[in-house]
Amino acid sequence: MKHITLGGLEVSRIGLGAMTMAGTYTSEGALDHSESITTINRALDLGVTHIDTAEIYGPFLSEEIVGEAIKGRRDEVKIATKFGLYSHAEQQSGVDSSPVNVRAAVEGSLRRLGTDHIDLYYQHRVDRNTPIEDTAGAISELVAEGKVLHFGLSEASPETIRRAHAVHPVSALQTEYSLWTRDVEAEILPLLRELGIGFVPYSPLGHGLLTGQIRSVADFPDDDWRKTNPRFTSQNFERNLRLVDEVRAIGEEIGATPAQTALAWILTHGDDIAPIPGTRRVGRVEENTAADAVELSASQVQRLESLEPAAGARHDHANMASIDR
Repeated sequence: MKHITLGGLEVSRIGLGAMTMAGTYTSEGALDHSESITTINRALDLGVTHIDTAEIYGPFLSEEIVGEAIKGRRDEVKIATKFGLYSHAEQQSGVDSSPVNVRAAVEGSLRRLGTDHIDLYYQHRVDRNTPIEDTAGAISELVAEGKVLHFGLSEASPETIRRAHAVHPVSALQTEYSLWTRDVEAEILPLLRELGIGFVPYSPLGHGLLTGQIRSVADFPDDDWRKTNPRFTSQNFERNLRLVDEVRAIGEEIGATPAQTALAWILTHGDDIAPIPGTRRVGRVEENTAADAVELSASQVQRLESLEPAAGARHDHANMASIDR
């Protein structure tokens, strides 16, 4: 597995997202924590050194699973987790990146992960009630104490990135990016490169659609949030399947799956980009990590670049409202 650098933090260029281990995509069936732990360990065996989680996943369940999985292997992995979508004062979900909440959050994450430091600590969503300078200052204190090594932001606007970076260096930005979500290319990626900040694309497989395995959402349980995602509904879904079919066709030319093709396309965009496809299945982590060896020709990259953008907003109104723009 090749490695890249995120603002000074070296990681495998394909990581593992642990959100689904807390049951976010309910269409995948009942949770099996032992399978999730096996999947994490298989990822480490394959050279993955970058595991991404968050306190809100569960809440807390994903971090607990990651902590259990890495026992005895802590020195093999860089742990990324996130704060700011859980209020420890209220003990419930809620946007809060105040310094006191950051302090409570990091202590809980350290305990659940079974470690004395977090390699990459992200603000999960920008808190409009707390100046980003205050949050960055709180992170700076944790870095000085050795509890956090690197500071990250998620779904932050260019202005927020600049303001945070002026207080404490931002090592990585995590934002959705894939063949069907390319918003970051206009402003965000140029800014990250100007400031020396790495980029971590989440949902690089389009919430599962770019795997080529989903042809209908009719059988999704009602609590699978994709059922209300605009890109999975009505005519948008049918249009987006055509995009997947094009990805599949290109992959067949080189003996790659749609997922491997989509990940390989992301990897052509720079040595400062480290996608984190999420899964709780061993077979999927084996498929995804194999994308590290997939080579696309210049003409294939161009064909993928020219695909019609995905139809529909990337989130529903409520989720889009939480994104800093």
